[in-house]
Amino acid sequence: MKLADARKRARELRKTIDEHNHRYYVLNQPIITDFEFDLLLNELQALEKKFPQLVTPDSPTMRVGSDLTAEFLQSEHSWPMLSLGNTYSIEEVTEFGARVSRTLGYEPQYVCELKYDGVSISLTYENGLLVRAVTRGDGTVGDDVTVNVRTIRSIPVRVSGTGIPASFAVRGEIYLPRKGFEEMNAARQALGEPLFANPRNAAAGTLKLLDPRMVASRPLDCFLYYLLGKELPADNHYDNIMAARSWGFRTPDIIQLCGGMDEVISFLRLWEDERKRLPYDTDGVVIKVNSLAAQGILGVTAKSPRWAIAFKYAAEQAVTRLLSVDFQVGRTGNVTPVANLEPVLLAGTTVKRASLHNSDQIELLGLHYGDSVTVEKGGEIIPKIVGVDTFSRLPGSEAVIFPQECPECGTPLVRNEGEANHYCPDYLHCPPQITGRIIHFVSRKAMDIDGLGEETVELLYRSGLVRNMADLYYLKHEQLASLDRLGDKSASNILAELNSSLSAPWHRKLFALGIRHVGETVARVLASGFTDIDALMKATDEELTDLPEIGPRISASVREYFADPDNIETISRLRAAGMRFGGAIQRAASGGPLEGKRVVISGTFKNFTRDQLKEAVEAAGGKISSSVSGNTSFIIAGSDMGPAKRAKATDLGVPLVSEDEFLKMVEE
Repeated sequence: MKLADARKRARELRKTIDEHNHRYYVLNQPIITDFEFDLLLNELQALEKKFPQLVTPDSPTMRVGSDLTAEFLQSEHSWPMLSLGNTYSIEEVTEFGARVSRTLGYEPQYVCELKYDGVSISLTYENGLLVRAVTRGDGTVGDDVTVNVRTIRSIPVRVSGTGIPASFAVRGEIYLPRKGFEEMNAARQALGEPLFANPRNAAAGTLKLLDPRMVASRPLDCFLYYLLGKELPADNHYDNIMAARSWGFRTPDIIQLCGGMDEVISFLRLWEDERKRLPYDTDGVVIKVNSLAAQGILGVTAKSPRWAIAFKYAAEQAVTRLLSVDFQVGRTGNVTPVANLEPVLLAGTTVKRASLHNSDQIELLGLHYGDSVTVEKGGEIIPKIVGVDTFSRLPGSEAVIFPQECPECGTPLVRNEGEANHYCPDYLHCPPQITGRIIHFVSRKAMDIDGLGEETVELLYRSGLVRNMADLYYLKHEQLASLDRLGDKSASNILAELNSSLSAPWHRKLFALGIRHVGETVARVLASGFTDIDALMKATDEELTDLPEIGPRISASVREYFADPDNIETISRLRAAGMRFGGAIQRAASGGPLEGKRVVISGTFKNFTRDQLKEAVEAAGGKISSSVSGNTSFIIAGSDMGPAKRAKATDLGVPLVSEDEFLKMVEE
């Protein structure tokens, strides 16, 4: 491969990997298997090894995926939270052992633990008390979810015992047991709420809820498997985990100290089937060098420790036949191909449909109708086609071609540069887009209008009573009561719900509009940055991208939405019906001592929690920022402020302010 071709392919791989990282860590909606992701990453690593000049500081091979969100304060990890290199091959595990032995000059002991399918967490304890719980984030900085983690009963808020360091961190995985996951989904189904796709997604979503009471109501659990600190009780990993267990931590119930690589391989083979009988999900085994001194000699790369590796078991697969492909149009116009299959039993369930993601995936697979295909459950939950048997293909079979026109309204499809999906731009006349937007508008996280489910919205559309969301507020009692399955009582309830929804919070109304690329988090950021919809309509690209989480793509989408006269007409009719767009998000106090100041909070404090300091900054007119930049006015620095943040502050000349100094600033 020539350098120019390698550069182009590396650029494509970085973009694709970053998109999948975002889906996995932020959205909790992965669309490819771990195996498929690892293939992409391995290809990029091979290119960068062959062409070192292609390596960039922001390459996915140099960092960890990010789960940062706008709703939580960020906290810096005292020790980087690295990800593990992984493999699906026992031969590569053996090669890992050979490299370790060559470097050390002897074969060390290893510790084998199951790899849990949950959410990574880092807990910091001071004098036996839990003071901070932080997600992985980007490996250097994560979301502070301490309030939520305190509700998890298997995580002690106070530990006691012998040999406990004054300050230490313990890391692990928060997960949902299968039984708890099934009970949660049964309850959601009874309430008519959408079901969680799998236990891992449910755990990740729960941990990022803003209401700790709701977190407490869900059966989260946690295994803690790694101890960090300056004064650890032992010089090896296994004994440190046993010490942590004696202090009250829930450490892995399946853990084995292995004398060498032969015992490691035996452990891998034993648990390939045995793990399926456990009450929680696992997808592999983590293998760690036991000696801390040996770990220090082996060292780390920018992304992964050289003294550990994760062996992953292949997801269960089945072979069946492709019958047809549906091209479904969503509320934002995205066209998603879904394969219809001959029913096949896969991981305990009968699979009839599988995701094909987009046109690139269809082209990559080279699918023909009638093909024998291999189906796999991504994360052992979501079915997807991962392979095609071209040798058994029937002569004359027709290739699967992604349509050039919308399958619903015939409008030519559009694919924007840098995006994976095709979409239909005729949102005013494309039926599934119209009903999809209205269904989104009335949904629980948007306007939360009870009584207007999918079937009722589609009935209203078919009856010609609604063509956009504003039409809902002009419905008459007699129009609703005359429809099938409704009647007087249902009509009265729906009208009452519509009237009540007029006072919904500003950010939920903004989310309800269904602006492309504006989800819940982005809607909250926009609503915090602009007092009302008039200010947002007039916002420039610079004003939009100055907000956290708002990049060029979102900015362009927002400005495009408000440039459309049909959207403006819909908003005008909503206003005429009594809806007010603005005012629900509290803005910083004006005229306070910190007005116009951008403040970063870092470290642990004696008298106040980080949330209390955040409230004090905002009450004094300041704005909280998660990262240090040239625009940072000052940093409120706690006792264990992260070294990276401190160094950046020094380089930029950003002043550090102690807790007491900050209190003097705002004491009035």
